[in-house]
Amino acid sequence: MPIKKSADSPSSPKAKSARNPATAKPAPAKTERRPTAKEMKTVAQKLPYPASQADMKLQPDSDLANYKAAGKLKDKVALITGADSGIGRAVAIAFAKEGAHVAVVFNENVADAEKTKQLVEQEKRKCLLLQLDVRDPEQCKQAVRRTLAELGGLNILVNNAAFQTSQEKFEDIPEEQIRRTFDTNILGYIWMAQAAIPHLKQDDCIINTGSIVGITGIPILVDYSASKAGIHALTKSLALYLGERGIRVNCVVPGPVWTPNIPATMPLAEIEKFGHEVALKRPGQPEELAPAYVLLASQDGSFMTGSLVHVTGGKLSNDE
Repeated sequence: MPIKKSADSPSSPKAKSARNPATAKPAPAKTERRPTAKEMKTVAQKLPYPASQADMKLQPDSDLANYKAAGKLKDKVALITGADSGIGRAVAIAFAKEGAHVAVVFNENVADAEKTKQLVEQEKRKCLLLQLDVRDPEQCKQAVRRTLAELGGLNILVNNAAFQTSQEKFEDIPEEQIRRTFDTNILGYIWMAQAAIPHLKQDDCIINTGSIVGITGIPILVDYSASKAGIHALTKSLALYLGERGIRVNCVVPGPVWTPNIPATMPLAEIEKFGHEVALKRPGQPEELAPAYVLLASQDGSFMTGSLVHVTGGKLSNDE
């Protein structure tokens, strides 16, 4: 008597479908939840600086669960500063999904960095953690040296590390804060670029993280806004300098994005309505920024240099 095959036996249609990616049904997409500015009051909190992403009531969405990769960065090597959490983590994951190996530069939050490493390695890509301070030019050179030695090259530099602290009165901003803001946001970008450029080749690139407040201004972040405007100018000038070598330099310009910096540095009243000023009436999530970095890092952006790519949710002016 023939044995009746179960629905899950190796030769059953269901089993064949599961083994054959062409006929298998794709996993259902994750339902994305994007809290509005009006809803932010329910999750608003203040955290000490530097905040850990793991401590946030509302976890930033940076897992790229619905991202469809296409091998756009296969076997490239990227060095990303400030990639332990927030936008940097999302970019690291997106690059890994696209096939790149990633070096993650971070300053303080070891646990967050280890989580980023875990998420990159889930994509079967290498992840090198580098606990360094971008304010020190020698440590920037060390980051590049270790990336070259341990990951075998360098194709993409993402300058993303940032420091900000809000102040109600411009006159009260202490010198220490101003120096840390510019040492991190401007000099850190310059030191990293100087260290990386000798190792970049034609079709390699630098991507900087600017900010919409570097264009519109914001009264509680005067020093930060000025530093971000400087990043925009640095991007354009470096693009002109490196154009003949075929090395592209671009800048992503985020609007209000939900990252650990927000509960750590912004007034509670602003956190409770975070994202209220943009057309979409909500803050962005880190994974919504990552595709812009992929565009600029890949051959899809081969004719883009000196560009400021706005991903702002419709933050068009300095109107409150």
